[in-house]
Amino acid sequence: MTAPQGTSTLDVVVVGDVMVDVLAAMGGPLNRGSDTPSTVTTAGGGSAANVAAWLAGEGVPTSYVGRVGDDALGRESVAALTERGVGLWVTVDPERTTGTCIVLVEPGGERSMLPDTGANATLLPADVPPTVFRPGAHLHLSGYTLLNEGSREAGLTALSLAAAADLTVSVDPSSAALLEGVGAARFLAWTRGADLLLANADEAAVLSGVADPRQAAAQLGDTYREVVVKLGADGALWQQGFITASAPAERGVEVIDTTGAGDAFAAGFLASWLLHPEPESALAAGNRLAARAVGRVGARP
Repeated sequence: MTAPQGTSTLDVVVVGDVMVDVLAAMGGPLNRGSDTPSTVTTAGGGSAANVAAWLAGEGVPTSYVGRVGDDALGRESVAALTERGVGLWVTVDPERTTGTCIVLVEPGGERSMLPDTGANATLLPADVPPTVFRPGAHLHLSGYTLLNEGSREAGLTALSLAAAADLTVSVDPSSAALLEGVGAARFLAWTRGADLLLANADEAAVLSGVADPRQAAAQLGDTYREVVVKLGADGALWQQGFITASAPAERGVEVIDTTGAGDAFAAGFLASWLLHPEPESALAAGNRLAARAVGRVGARP
């Protein structure tokens, strides 16, 4: 495990997945069983690692906790985060490869993902260092860590360490499809009491059983202190108890690739919210970074 320098200034600990994204920007609709001309690129990915990279880009002291394979992709992943200024607590798995995700990007920016979690699935409680969970810091946990049975105990350990050190906590549910497979009730039980839920509309609907985003946010307020629902082109909304706020998406943005837009939003929101917990400002900051993300190929700044 490699410890970061300058951890005395740590503000945010991000725990979860790091991936290498292979992005295929398709020239048209997918021709099943035949050829679809595409532009293929490789870039850093993984929800947790993306959030860490965006936070560091905003000047927020950030450390990332995760696991890579003992391979070239793992070394490249570590180097890319280091170059972004992210402090690393990364364990190398001697057997599994670094996580990889095939991302199909349709014209208009919508993406579909085919992930191979690789070493992310073997993140262990021992890989989560207690020393980074100091009072005054913040934990951001990628839901993928809890949704994958192999890394679940590591995610629960992070939540336990954060609670013991009185950290604030944000959780991203990560995947509506995986939430349905695991069951909303289990995820809600694992993350109950977190200060902030950052969900997209589909994830909020699965967790709450309610399709309307505002009603879903209100219902999820029984589990989380604050709830944010990301609405894509419609911006985002926030709720705490009976108090609500919303902010429109940035206008005039050409959507090229939505990969990582939610992670960029999370980083922008947190960078504002952790300093000044004003929901309107934080929502606007999240939308600003999300607009930057969708205007280019790839999930990182």
